[in-house]
Amino acid sequence: MPLVEHLRELRNRLAKGMLAITVVTIAAVFYSQQLMTFLMDPVPRCTDGLGESTGGACAVIAYTDLLSPFTTTVKVCLMAGIVISSPVWLYQLWAFVAPGLHKNERKYTYWFVAAAVPLFLGGAWLAYTIMPISMRVLLGITPEGSANILPMDKILDFIVRMILIFGGAFELPLVLVMLNLAGAVTGRRMAGWWRGVVMGVFVFGAVATPTTDPVGMIALAGPIVVLYFMAVGFSLLNDKRRRRADPDAELDDDEASPLDLTPEPVDGIEPVTAARALPQQASGTVDGTPSTRYNGYDDVT
Repeated sequence: MPLVEHLRELRNRLAKGMLAITVVTIAAVFYSQQLMTFLMDPVPRCTDGLGESTGGACAVIAYTDLLSPFTTTVKVCLMAGIVISSPVWLYQLWAFVAPGLHKNERKYTYWFVAAAVPLFLGGAWLAYTIMPISMRVLLGITPEGSANILPMDKILDFIVRMILIFGGAFELPLVLVMLNLAGAVTGRRMAGWWRGVVMGVFVFGAVATPTTDPVGMIALAGPIVVLYFMAVGFSLLNDKRRRRADPDAELDDDEASPLDLTPEPVDGIEPVTAARALPQQASGTVDGTPSTRYNGYDDVT
């Protein structure tokens, strides 16, 4: 198609994706109370005053200005609309890109999406599961006689950040596997990085998680390290399969492959044997001179 037709198709597919997000967002407004309750569940809320008697290990959720209830509700519904309608707008994006891909590229894309979605959902579920523990650890630092009043918009930002960080970090092993399938990195090289990767993952877990407690760091770094070693194992097996299929696949462009000097029979031509050789050759000498023989031929022949 000409450029104008591509732009027109892109406009139509973007419009379909935005329409799906808008419809789901409007539908989420009717369930906004349930969504707010779901997001507030990880927060240990105080049931006796402001929590002075429990040492501040709980909090009271509050709205800090007049527009906060409205803006927070709109934000939650919009986030629900984007997440729930993701199959629709992701399909529209894929339908626009797919015609320009080769068959094998589309195959790899299917495998990538099939693995990326469960990994992201697993990271999001883990973040939501450990969030109450992290919040209790942070709120437990509050001195005696003090109270915690948390704005709802801050809680929403905290939860979304945790989910995105955990879900995105769980995609790292998948990226390494795709690089190995593309031939950019070998499993042996990935295995040689394990000390630096483990150290870097734990540092990343300490820096990336919004909490300052070790629970969030270990919960993020531990599964990523396990997934990394699984990616290394898959890459080693894939390299072994690639070597069996093509022994010269891992050679550099300027590296010569080993030569096989064993002669092979040619179709239609019977190999010359020692019995059919000349008498002088059969005796192993030519004019009284010892001759090196190879498959019935002397060195001169």
